[in-house]
Amino acid sequence: MKKYLLTGLLAWLPLTLTIWVLLWLVGLLDAIFGGFLTGLDALTPDSAGPIIERLRHIPGLGVVLVFTALLLTGALVSNVAGRWWLRQWSRLFTNIPVFKSIYNSVKKVSDTLFSSNGNAFRRAMLIQYPRAGVWTIAFQTGTPGGEVAKHLGEDLVSVYVPTTPNPTSGFFLMLPRAEVIELQMSVDEALTYVISMGSVAPTAPMNLPRK
Repeated sequence: MKKYLLTGLLAWLPLTLTIWVLLWLVGLLDAIFGGFLTGLDALTPDSAGPIIERLRHIPGLGVVLVFTALLLTGALVSNVAGRWWLRQWSRLFTNIPVFKSIYNSVKKVSDTLFSSNGNAFRRAMLIQYPRAGVWTIAFQTGTPGGEVAKHLGEDLVSVYVPTTPNPTSGFFLMLPRAEVIELQMSVDEALTYVISMGSVAPTAPMNLPRK
């Protein structure tokens, strides 16, 4: 019976967690949309109250509106006029005290991570950490630059070492390229390997000899 219970748990757990995460995301977006409706209700005439109240009780409407807003924003920013408005928007935020520090930091990180020309989190690697002879999975985030590169020299790589089972926290390291091993596995496979604490190992490529 214990074996059957464990097998049933393993069968249902991925689906249950996936549904739970999706429901949490829908609830979060609906809550944000509900806050927007509350502000809108305070600015509109009383006659619009029943309509706003009906919108508040439509489940999943926040997700649809956020998806639509992102789609329209992407289409707008893809042309010349949209990019000009985006530059003005960024210029406005970069002139607001305190706010500009947070905005600039987040913008630089997002531009680096999601740029189609960047190398951040597009390659999985094996490195020795926290000491020689102990290996772990890392992700290349780029190469050292600026003053750091002048002190350390060339031919180094910047890597992010995620913690297990929560990969959103980790360590930033700069290592000689000769001390890292580039892996052929995808980033998704490497993340799965880390999150599962090594229990879900990616299949070795056919062209690599088994050690």
